[in-house]
Amino acid sequence: MLRASFEAAVAAADPLRIVAPHLPAPPAGRTVVVGAGKAAASMARAVELAWPAGAPLDGLVVTRYAHGMPTERVQVVEAGHPVPDEAGELAAARILAMAAALGRDDLLLALVSGGGSSLLSLPVAAVPIADLKAVTRQLLASGAPIQDMNVVRKHLSQIQGGRLAQATRARVCALIVSDVAGDDVSAIASGPCAPDPSHFDDARAVLARWRIEPPASVAAHLHRGCRGEVAETPKPGDALFARVENRLIATAHGSLEAAAAVFRAAGVRPVILGDSVTGEARDVAQVMAALVREIRVHGGPFEPPVALISGGECTVTLRGKGRGGRCSEFLLALGCALGAESGAGRGTESGTPRGAARGVSALAADTDGIDGVEHNAGALLAPDTLARAAALGLDARARLDDNDGYGFFSALGDLVVTGPTRTNVNDYRAILVL
Repeated sequence: MLRASFEAAVAAADPLRIVAPHLPAPPAGRTVVVGAGKAAASMARAVELAWPAGAPLDGLVVTRYAHGMPTERVQVVEAGHPVPDEAGELAAARILAMAAALGRDDLLLALVSGGGSSLLSLPVAAVPIADLKAVTRQLLASGAPIQDMNVVRKHLSQIQGGRLAQATRARVCALIVSDVAGDDVSAIASGPCAPDPSHFDDARAVLARWRIEPPASVAAHLHRGCRGEVAETPKPGDALFARVENRLIATAHGSLEAAAAVFRAAGVRPVILGDSVTGEARDVAQVMAALVREIRVHGGPFEPPVALISGGECTVTLRGKGRGGRCSEFLLALGCALGAESGAGRGTESGTPRGAARGVSALAADTDGIDGVEHNAGALLAPDTLARAAALGLDARARLDDNDGYGFFSALGDLVVTGPTRTNVNDYRAILVL
């Protein structure tokens, strides 16, 4: 049931199903397709399949390595994620040039999805790509939320923060698959076609808040921006956005609704806790464990059987040297919290947990099919997970302290592996309480 609910969540954001109804009519002139993100290749293919055969169409999109797929009229380039690389830099430069070459009778069709911030990396001339990589790595390790990271990226970019739309004279239609809590179009892929409400001083404040010591080129560029020596990103109210439409075509909440239907059909009450549940993964797990305990031990606020469903991108502050992304970290922390309350792994009889953990299973997985940098989408937690781990000599708490959720669930054979889904509407979490 958990696997089926995750598959339904992913299917609800499948570009091959959802792009066609949102396509604009062909213009009098050319249509150039550009885009970036984990869903870019499948979105481009969906456009090709639905676009009139006689209407001009070409372009270029950039996606993560191993997320490409065959296309006929739109070129697909693969590049680095979550750390940008030279392939992404070159692709972004080509995309910007394509946009700049269009006229007023043309259409720039931008395909935007999660992951685009790293993939569409064209740093300003004063910042080498090596320095952009360095500050990106620092931000990823700091635990900073994606919105904070993107404020910095937009102010180091020639193409993000509305600058792609600014670069063209054509009408712009951006079709967006959201992976951001609250579906803020200025934050998704760092908003290449959206007005940017943030400023250079906000970018510097983010680096200070997360104790990031950026490369000298980054610090110097942001300093010049704060002094007004570098042009700001285009802001809300700028006249250029009169010819720009940013259209959301898939969201995390839509995927949660699709998952809820699976549980409802099985006679389990689905409770959607929200599509913007964020914070440190292990802290979110503690809160979820407290809610599970209230349900399991005291019968409220929801009577079992119930499925607690949530979305949103948690963060992981790296403390150890283990392997694993935020989904496996959340799930391992949830298992530890439930095990501590129930005594699982500490004197349980026949490996059967008592109290809060009894009758509780969970799944946490990223809808793009990749949890962090590993090959798995996420993992599964069962009532007997900690008991099975103990029998294998696995110390769940030690693995959590080492940020090694991947190693823990891999040893148990409980990874969820889908391969690249070629979409991304953020993380999916479901806790089934029977």
